[in-house]
Amino acid sequence: MTTTLRPTGPLHRTDDGMPSRSYDVCDNSRPVGAIELGTDGAFGTPAGVLRQLRIDEGVRRRGRGTIAALAAEEVLRGWGCGQVIASVPAEAEGALRLLQALGYTQRSSNMLKDLGREAPALPPGLVGRRMDEPEYAVWEERSRDGFRQSWIDRGLPPDQADAKAESGRLENLPNGLATPGVSIDVLVHDGDVVGHVWVSSREVSPGVVGAFVYDVEVAEERRGKGYGRALMLHAERIAHGAGSGVLGLHVFAGNTPAIRLYESLGYTTTHRNVFKSLL
Repeated sequence: MTTTLRPTGPLHRTDDGMPSRSYDVCDNSRPVGAIELGTDGAFGTPAGVLRQLRIDEGVRRRGRGTIAALAAEEVLRGWGCGQVIASVPAEAEGALRLLQALGYTQRSSNMLKDLGREAPALPPGLVGRRMDEPEYAVWEERSRDGFRQSWIDRGLPPDQADAKAESGRLENLPNGLATPGVSIDVLVHDGDVVGHVWVSSREVSPGVVGAFVYDVEVAEERRGKGYGRALMLHAERIAHGAGSGVLGLHVFAGNTPAIRLYESLGYTTTHRNVFKSLL
């Protein structure tokens, strides 16, 4: 048995030069699956994206997926990629085990909650309001630095973390607080701001557009008092106000307190995001 990748079409490039291509996974020239590769320029140095890897059900568990994934890595190295990333559906446990065996590490998860018909009430004494411009100026600088550091803490080189933070700002907040569909609110207790939450509209799962929590944080000196839960309830209120029936979020692996909070509020994991260095 000789397993190879055979292109099913031409090499495509985005306007900024990022390549992508689809392939058949073949045994002795006979298609037995498919693989789709792309690239993500948000990290500065291009990152390869394993968008799809499928082996036909009748020929699985014979090493074809492993060979196809390794061959894909060679393609991505040829495209100049320093790492490869993939988002694995939560139910695809076999695919996750395969990638982990090949050296992929889980970096984060995506979670989703179906919202009820009524927006939840905030605990007594707490009020949510829109962040004002002076507050936004302080928040933007701190948020960018924190986002950058979170990627560095998970193995991304500083220059790539800088590029990721800047690309995220340009994509998600091009006009600051005036960006359409963006709500950045603060939570107030007895006149003091105790935290903030940022909710925007985006695709939260394939083909499903809903509300998404981009950032939530309790002021350091105010932690451990239930404000994080209150902020997530306020995020649901924002989503309801925007007419969304679902609310999604992204959480880094290892952030156990946050994961436990989200699970207690009814969020379920939809995708696990993994990566591998190709250097």
